[in-house]
Amino acid sequence: MNAPFDAEKVARFVLGEHERRADYRNLPSEIAPANVAQAYAAQLALVPLLVPRKGKVAGLKIATTTKIMQQLMGIDHPCGGTIFEKTVHTSPAQLRLDDYQHVVIECELAVKLKGDLPASGAPYKAQSVAPAVGAAMPAFELIEDRNADYKQTNVVTLIADNCWNAGIVVAAPVSFDPARSLAGLAGRLTINNSRIHDGRTEDPLDTLAWIANLAAGQERPLAAGMVVITGSVIPTLPIAPGDRFVFTLDGLGSVEVNAT
Repeated sequence: MNAPFDAEKVARFVLGEHERRADYRNLPSEIAPANVAQAYAAQLALVPLLVPRKGKVAGLKIATTTKIMQQLMGIDHPCGGTIFEKTVHTSPAQLRLDDYQHVVIECELAVKLKGDLPASGAPYKAQSVAPAVGAAMPAFELIEDRNADYKQTNVVTLIADNCWNAGIVVAAPVSFDPARSLAGLAGRLTINNSRIHDGRTEDPLDTLAWIANLAAGQERPLAAGMVVITGSVIPTLPIAPGDRFVFTLDGLGSVEVNAT
């Protein structure tokens, strides 16, 4: 007979892998979650283990938003992860790559909440989360993939490993104007003042609604003051010592990170 699933055991295992700077591997079959619900239980068990090191929960992130990444993971939905207070950096930020095992960068639109999104309001839609949004800004997500082979990564381990979130870098917040859509905003990334990558936001409010519903179902609803990042505008990119990344979103300014 198989032993019952132990979320705390998984959380301790994940933390130990990070502490010894082990390359990413899928969870051993004898402790791995059997489904996505168990994977989130493991992530929630990991959160209190990380709070003493990384600070209180400051917001949530979304992962695997693209169809390509979902196909790689064998799923048909995004995934959510936790952002911690001490890992939220303001632009321009200095990124010491030696502090990470293998960090890569995603360019995102972040929103800061001015109101709560309680479980009682679920299920949320884009129009029902809009009144809770106080500001929007460009952001970088720091992805700690620990040299993972993305094609071999399974979704339950990704979720249990907090969807690889290692922090965010945010620009100065710009007051949110409900009359101006955040969908389809043009984004541009320059690397060392030369290489340029372009993309557009999808619908950040729709993404926020998805995350709010996920959080409500996990009994950790989003609250005023939290930051939510809403998915990559430009494909994930590596960053090397000496690189300067500047990501601009139309009407929302720029965010900058410099790697050493």
